[in-house]
Parts: sequence; structure tokens; C-alpha cells
Amino acid sequence: MLTKADDFPIHQTAEPIAYSGTDRNFYDRYFFNGYTKSGDVFFAAALGVYPHINIMDASFCVVVNGVQHNIHASRFLNMERMDTHVGPISVDVVEPLQSLRIRVADNEHGIRADVTFHARTRALKEPRFTRRNGPRTLMDLTRLTQNGTYEGWIEVKGQRFEVKRDTFWGTRDRSWGVRTIGASDPQPMVPPMPFQFYWLWAPLNFEDRITLYHVNDDEHGDAWNQNAVMCPEGGEPEEISNCHSELQYIPGSRHAKSATIFLDHHKGGRSRIDLTPKWNFYMLGLGYGHPEWSHGAYKGELAVGYEEFKLSEVPSYVPPHLHIQAFVDAKLTLPDGSTRAGSGVLEQLIIGPHAPSGFSDILDPFKG
Repeated sequence: MLTKADDFPIHQTAEPIAYSGTDRNFYDRYFFNGYTKSGDVFFAAALGVYPHINIMDASFCVVVNGVQHNIHASRFLNMERMDTHVGPISVDVVEPLQSLRIRVADNEHGIRADVTFHARTRALKEPRFTRRNGPRTLMDLTRLTQNGTYEGWIEVKGQRFEVKRDTFWGTRDRSWGVRTIGASDPQPMVPPMPFQFYWLWAPLNFEDRITLYHVNDDEHGDAWNQNAVMCPEGGEPEEISNCHSELQYIPGSRHAKSATIFLDHHKGGRSRIDLTPKWNFYMLGLGYGHPEWSHGAYKGELAVGYEEFKLSEVPSYVPPHLHIQAFVDAKLTLPDGSTRAGSGVLEQLIIGPHAPSGFSDILDPFKG
């Protein structure tokens, strides 16, 4: 079960806090996104702790007027995991499993923020993710996910946006365990095995409830990790293991044109969620697959960087632009036929073969 301690980056073995077992790829990470219900303002933040390479890094991103702004920061951890600030970016736990605060202090790039997350529902523990490549562990991690509202403000190049709880929804998560970080291993696995990863993650907000769905498929389309949850605001969550999704792809890409999620309730009846992607947030802004600011990358004692780009000018879906969170409009149809309108994200990272999608190579696109 989850406890208040799970909201702090201190997960350990029996060793002192400064040590995290023996795997150099151990990490402990915060993630946040927030958005107006129409998606005209979107922000995301992350802070990662990497005890065995003695690095902490963080990012803060804002999408407004069709432009994605990304601030990156990295510093030496100095073996102190409770000091959760990196350059101008900081994350503070106000009340464990209820409220967390993200701040971006004055900096030369013109992005400032002070926003606080407030939970709408309890934190949800997702099934443990364990995946191996032959004898090598690629990932072994636990994640909690929680939907909520935000309040505070964000400034982008002198333009201030008020963040109010009745207009800003979002999601935050905490994950910890083992996955690839820092420099790549100089000695790869033998014999070489083709890389394959199919990942969908859809945390969604509706006026009276939230839903959460994720799936990892193998190359045949068989799920090795899949689950869904529906939770009324302030109520008890219903875990739904019998669930699946169907995607229609944009021709020439691996990104979804539309998606439908089916949830078969234990007490009978099926719910359906139809997702319509509106635009893409590119996860490289939070370090995922970034050529310079990847998670745990060595940047020296302290480094801060910035970039911005127009979403309409992103050249293609290939890395580093493959991994996205598409902002989506969501329509939930319950077993009794009633409907709810909502919004959220559909995270997508699809690399390598996936038979149901017609993908047979590392990055071949959907041909339509």
C-alpha cells in the first residue's frame, strides 16, 4: 500500500539514505502536467534524483500560442536527496499525497512560475513495471499517479497567466526504481536484440471523476503490463484489469489520429472513452530522449539551458520527437449510456515492431 513516505525521493534498501542498492541506474522522479480544460495553456515539470551517479536534474516546460518553451537544469546531487531544487527549479511536498508546489525562480530565459498541485482523488499505485532484455534488467520500477487541480501563476516572456483551480486540471506522478539513465553502457548485450517498446498512458480528467489507463505491448501486440482505473472525485477507485485500446494513426507517422479505450467493469457493463488529439507536447522538453539534456546526463556542477520551438515547425515524428503527450479532448460513455466530456493527455512512445499496428521495423511509419 502507499504511505506518505512514498511522496518523497528516499526509496531505499536497508542501506543508509545515501545509497540505493547496487544498480547504478536507480532513479527517483517527480512528474507534473497541468492544462486549461481547452488546452490553450499547458505546462509540465519534472525532477529526477540519480543517487549512484550523484546527479539531480529538473525541467519546466510551457506551451502557449503554439510555442513550447523548455528550461533544463542539472547539478551535482552531493548525496543529499531531500534538497529538491536544481538551479531555478524546485519541487516541495506541502502535504504528502495531497499537495505539492513547483517553482521556477527568476532566470535569464524569461520563464517564471509558482504553481501548487491539489489532489482530486487519492494516489493510485500502478502495477509494477519489470522488463528484461535477456539477462539484463531494462526497467524495474513502481509509479504512483494522481489527478488534480492547480493554482498559482506562470510568466512567459513577460506575459502572466493566472492558474486557478476551477480552470486548470492535470496529473502528477512519482516513480522510482531502475531504468536507463546517464551515459549508455559501453558494452552492449550480446547477442544484440532489437529494441521494441510500445507504451500508451492516458490520465484523464472529467468533472465528476478521473480515469487512468496504460499499456505496454510486446511486438505481437500482447500486453505485458496493462491496467485501468476509474475513480469518482472524492470516492473509491475501481481497478479495471479487463481493458484495451484501439488507435488510428496519422499516415506517415507513429502518432495517433484518434484513440478509443474500452473498460469492462467487474460488476458488468462497458465504458468507452474516445480521445481526439489536438496537438503534441514533446517529451524531450522534460529530458526524454533529449540529445543534450537526457535524464542523468553529466552537465557539470551546475548547468541551466533553454530552448523553444513552434509546434507547427517540428519536422517529423522520429526521435527526438517520437515521444509525446498529445493533449486530447475526451468523451466518456458509461454503461448506462450517459456521457461526460473531459480532457487530458495520451502519452505515446512506440518503437520497433508492433503487429496490430502494422509496424515491422524500428521506426517504419503507418502507411494508411
